[in-house]
Amino acid sequence: MPLLPDAMTVIEITEPGGPEKLAVSRRPLPQPASGEVLIRVDTAGVNRPDCLQRQGGYPPPPGASDIPGLEVAGTIVALGEGVTEWQIGDEVCALLTGGGYAEYCVAPAPQCLPIPAGLNLQQAAALPETFFTVWSNVFDRARLQPGEILLVHGGTSGIGVTAIQLARALGSRVFTTVGGAEKAQFCLDLGAERAINYREEDFVKVVKEATNNRGANVILDMVGGDYVQRNLSALAVEGRLAFIAFLRGAKVELNLAPVMMKRLTITGSTLRARPVADKAPIAQALQKTVWPLLINGNVKPIIDHVFPLTEAVAAHALMESNRHIGKILLKVA
Repeated sequence: MPLLPDAMTVIEITEPGGPEKLAVSRRPLPQPASGEVLIRVDTAGVNRPDCLQRQGGYPPPPGASDIPGLEVAGTIVALGEGVTEWQIGDEVCALLTGGGYAEYCVAPAPQCLPIPAGLNLQQAAALPETFFTVWSNVFDRARLQPGEILLVHGGTSGIGVTAIQLARALGSRVFTTVGGAEKAQFCLDLGAERAINYREEDFVKVVKEATNNRGANVILDMVGGDYVQRNLSALAVEGRLAFIAFLRGAKVELNLAPVMMKRLTITGSTLRARPVADKAPIAQALQKTVWPLLINGNVKPIIDHVFPLTEAVAAHALMESNRHIGKILLKVA
């Protein structure tokens, strides 16, 4: 059993607002409850929900830490009662309900995954949040199949680069929307068939032209707002639309006739508030199907920038600038 400190450095939200409302603080070391592990954090991931929580729009679920951070990689240093699948000293990456922006955090044991061979802890910290989200929504809920076409909005976001790679590696065609030429080229290099600059092109028109007017089988949308009606237009017969965020707003007025005429399915989900029993099968599917793709190099973590933990303000500012390509991380250890 490693000797553990009584307190740790964390990043906390002082009050709702901009990135400047993040502050370095000290907190007592958390203790793992039954079924949990305590992780000494090497690197934490930065995600859009962290920014939304900082702004006051995404409070942690009951019982979760108020410290932001939904994914980490590090070393297990203590085990809660009943944990048998992990040992002290194991290196893991983990999906959290909060608490990642800290030197130590607790995680449910079933939401931990081994570090894929060939990757280091920093690279592994870029995996859990986006890989759980993409697998759950694109493959579980929207049932993307080999040979089908996926349209993913925001192709250079953490979600976007994950969705492009997984869909291509598992035999699907991918279209994506991006905000500029550099981002478009990056997505093409990742395996996207077409990268649509939304500032200059209409994604509905491009997708229809490229598919002989059939449309996309699955759309992964984090935009919402005026994209919702256009998504319905861009979907093929029996198409599936999966929502994971609403950057342009969740309330819209819709013509739902395409849902009936094309027999569309509209779905969506969040991960954070779901019970561990819901997330455990996602972790198992990732280890079985996706981890081999990471090990053989067919899929890789895409990291834009790594900040020290104490520069979380700068990390959030970069996230909200939309200039990044891939993941933003905080180096803790």
